[in-house]
Amino acid sequence: MRLVIAGGLVADPEAGKAEVADVVIEDGRIKAVGPGLAGEAGAGTRKGETVIDAAGKVVLPGLVDAHVHLREPGQEHKEDIASGTAAAALGGFTSVAAMPNTDPVIDDRVGVEFVKERAAAVGLVNVFPVGAVTKGRKGVELAEMGEMAEAGAVAFSDDGRPVSSGEVMRLALEYAGMFGRPIISHCEDTDLSAGGVMHLGYWSTVLGLKGVPAAAEEVMVARDIILARLTGGRVHLTHLSTAGSMELVRRAKEEGLAVTCDITPHHIALTDEAVRTLDYDTSTKVNPPLRTEADREALRLAVREGLVDLIATDHAPHHLDDKDVEYDHAAFGISGLETAVGLVVTHLVGGGHLDWVGVARLMSANPARLLGLEDKGTLRPGADADVTVIDPEAEWTVDPETFASKGRNTPFAGLTLRGRVTETIVGGRIVVRGGRLV
Repeated sequence: MRLVIAGGLVADPEAGKAEVADVVIEDGRIKAVGPGLAGEAGAGTRKGETVIDAAGKVVLPGLVDAHVHLREPGQEHKEDIASGTAAAALGGFTSVAAMPNTDPVIDDRVGVEFVKERAAAVGLVNVFPVGAVTKGRKGVELAEMGEMAEAGAVAFSDDGRPVSSGEVMRLALEYAGMFGRPIISHCEDTDLSAGGVMHLGYWSTVLGLKGVPAAAEEVMVARDIILARLTGGRVHLTHLSTAGSMELVRRAKEEGLAVTCDITPHHIALTDEAVRTLDYDTSTKVNPPLRTEADREALRLAVREGLVDLIATDHAPHHLDDKDVEYDHAAFGISGLETAVGLVVTHLVGGGHLDWVGVARLMSANPARLLGLEDKGTLRPGADADVTVIDPEAEWTVDPETFASKGRNTPFAGLTLRGRVTETIVGGRIVVRGGRLV
């Protein structure tokens, strides 16, 4: 099977350039990338050849999301691997890393193998399991990292909960390093955040809601950076949300520590004032919480300066019963896979903070590198033929009723965004064409 993606603006994060070119795919692999290849191949005339006209569109290495919650096993009423990977495909993601806060927790070989087998059976995109750092995500005893790594876990995280014990985190960094895996750290001091439902500041006071101070994140960011220095381990600080966290990351990088970080699309799109403007809509309740305008600007500046290593959705789908309650009692989380590209294009590309090579770096190449996926996030000849095609000028209105995800919990309902995925190709197979699942 031969597939030609013709005439698009191909953003190559490895070459650091974007140019109009063709991408030729054969037998599930990238065959060649360059101008004039479609014409040379006699595009559209060869038997068994499919041509995608990408004129006016942007062609990226398949997007990789290093932080999603697929909820299976045990929480299939919120999401499952079939629905979650369908949402990923529509969002342009060809690979996702599945967090372990399922029921039961993915904290052993059996759990990792289950996710891989289910994904192979029903998944539309590549799914890479993340194993828990501690047994049951209780923060007390290390999980069997070696066995999980051997079974295919690409990283370790207790996401949704921090590893509160400094000693357990120290051991985790040392142990994970033996297997070449990063620790993905949820940075939260739960003593400081206890009972909080939004950012502690002006709007929490006005709205009468208990707040979470920026320090609740920053204290743990600082601790994990110190432990990375102590152990030489790789720590990835996920869904950072404050200006203070960005400054701490800056210092860690200047020191040359093995510290990386990501931010989410919702933290660059919204501030804590959204809780007021959306009238206590519980879709704005997320952990870490939406922060201030100053924090949002600091995140955008960090993107522009290259401090942010990748963008991850923290896709956290919930059933209506978890969200259609009082704000204090609602679950934390936003369903983010299907709006990520639109938010990034609207707020970062459109705002001049990021070019298309930068998008490819933060959403394809760098997350693949973090997870050790050598043949992902690249258009290098011979690599897996995972490709995302985006119409950068397409405007569309977010309608959660059309989501493939079971989670309709989005604060962006009714919002018009610019930039929409038109094609998603996984291993040379077209799974989304013309913005619709194939």
